[in-house]
Amino acid sequence: MAVTIVVGAQWGDEGKGKIVDLLSEQSQVVARYQGGPNAGHTVVVKGQQVILHQIPSGILWPHTTCIIGNGVVIDPKVLLEEMDFVAAQGIEIDERLLISDRAHLILPYHRALDAAKEIHNNEPKIGTTGRGIGPTYIDKAARTGIRVCDLLDRELLEEKLRQNTRAANERLTTIYHTEPVDEKEIISSCLSMAETISKYVVDSSVYLNKAIQQGKKVLFEGAQGTMLDVDFGTYPYVTSSNPMSGGACVGLGVGPNRIDEVLGIVKAYTTRVGEGPFPTEFDAAFGEKVRKLGGEFGATTGRPRRCGWFDAVVVRQAVRVNGLTGIVITKLDVLDTLEEISICTGYRYKGAILRDYPASITIQQQAEPIYETVAGWQQSTTNVRSFADLPEKARAYLDRLSELLNVPIKIISVGPERAQTFFKD
Repeated sequence: MAVTIVVGAQWGDEGKGKIVDLLSEQSQVVARYQGGPNAGHTVVVKGQQVILHQIPSGILWPHTTCIIGNGVVIDPKVLLEEMDFVAAQGIEIDERLLISDRAHLILPYHRALDAAKEIHNNEPKIGTTGRGIGPTYIDKAARTGIRVCDLLDRELLEEKLRQNTRAANERLTTIYHTEPVDEKEIISSCLSMAETISKYVVDSSVYLNKAIQQGKKVLFEGAQGTMLDVDFGTYPYVTSSNPMSGGACVGLGVGPNRIDEVLGIVKAYTTRVGEGPFPTEFDAAFGEKVRKLGGEFGATTGRPRRCGWFDAVVVRQAVRVNGLTGIVITKLDVLDTLEEISICTGYRYKGAILRDYPASITIQQQAEPIYETVAGWQQSTTNVRSFADLPEKARAYLDRLSELLNVPIKIISVGPERAQTFFKD
């Protein structure tokens, strides 16, 4: 399809980076539409692991143009470091990487506020990465944010930085009783980085719409997952933006009538990082076993991921709110050794059966999953390259997931390498 959105259909970490990399082979433009450097998209190419945080995964293919959209919050220091890292891998980025002039910037005072809030005794713990994403989106909504286009206006940039730094320092010192950030250092650093970043800046909405009109194949990638969406996730244990497909239109300046396909990425089980409800979470011992089998540690933070059985209630919500046209199953191989596999088909709460994910955080935390159990296949799938060659019980498991979700499975991944991924049909 000409324009495809790739979204996480669980709590993030589903393997979106790998799938975007796979689909980028046949795409001319790849654009990221939300989130910040708290995201970590991991791609393994010929045994070499490449972790990207703000640059779209499509950068690994030399024919693609990659765009960081207006919905992304950009840490300019981290971005420049990532650009140097990518260039050191022999990957050309000049004239291939474009940055929206409307994207907001994460600055040192945002990171300081994020860290101070998370450790403050009177503040609830959300489990953020401390990268400044939330405070940056707060400034965006409060209309005090600094955008990429401001880097091109020195006088305006300096004035806004002074105002914002002083306001942040007042909060840091009087509310959180911590050290202020250095105003002069922030201004100097931003002015220096502005010179390097300026040549990559474009009106990304104009660029993308022209590319679509020209018939180019365009791929939109999000960060995190649907259950971390600020509107439809496990609020307040969510990110500060909209990872779901609707966020792509807002975060890139492209109308919904341009979208042809929406692919939801899910693991063959479920994981989440940080605080918040997780109805199908394993007990500690079994969770540790699956964590080791799946290498479930955050690409950005290294934090161990919580693991649980596949939750069809969660993914059905993702199907509905994203308008998913297809599902991609990753890490099927992690289940290869299990004798039995459970699937959550609904929840039980105070005698009632729930088939749809509830909004109430209390119900989310107290609901009991309703499971059905299927037989495991207990043989390796890592060398399988077609659906027909999967073990019969593995095919039955995938067919049951598709039936519960009422959406076709289109792609299956059985390992981290590019070659360990295949289309179902």
